[in-house]
Amino acid sequence: MNEDSSEAMGRRRSDDKRRRILEAAVKVFARKGYFAARVSEIAQRAGVADGTIYLYFRGKEDILVSLFDEVMSEHVERAREEMQAVEDAPSRLRLLAEHHLRVLGADRDLAVVFQVELRQSTKFMERFTASWLARYFDLVASVIEQGQREGTLRDDLPRKLVTKAFFGTLDELVTSWVVGRKDYDLAALAGPAVDLLLRGAATAGAAAPARRRLALAARQGR
Repeated sequence: MNEDSSEAMGRRRSDDKRRRILEAAVKVFARKGYFAARVSEIAQRAGVADGTIYLYFRGKEDILVSLFDEVMSEHVERAREEMQAVEDAPSRLRLLAEHHLRVLGADRDLAVVFQVELRQSTKFMERFTASWLARYFDLVASVIEQGQREGTLRDDLPRKLVTKAFFGTLDELVTSWVVGRKDYDLAALAGPAVDLLLRGAATAGAAAPARRRLALAARQGR
């Protein structure tokens, strides 16, 4: 085996070990809680020595931050790639929603860490918002902008508001699924959720008058 092959194999083993540590951390954080979890428990579940953890991470906080910087960023890139299969903005929003709900619906432990443990600390939330969530919002906002440009989405609404409404709807669906501990297909709710966001809950005949009343109320400052 030549030197290049040996280096490549060493990198693969190192990457695999790092991935195992992150996957173990998800399990431990979800079941013990971030603050109660110990690095030694993560190491035991990953099948590595306690000291090995510190070859890859500075500590427990670094593991949590890396988990979302790397694992969730990977999912954003996958969603970006999948989105290329469709062209119009509404279809892209449905695809993004399906991806979001499918990823978290397929891994309850990851969903628990994402929805509950990460939000225990303002510091974590600030770092999370500045990294993965910012990239996710940029992706959603780009689709909203496309829809407003092509005429498939209303252009009288602030893009940031629609982006946050989109994320907030999906976020609440995942939280309800985690807290309720019920077994149902979370991704199946993507279509109805996006349809509600795009069309509202009013019937077709009632939608236009209702929109006019809302616009009037907004102008009057209510």
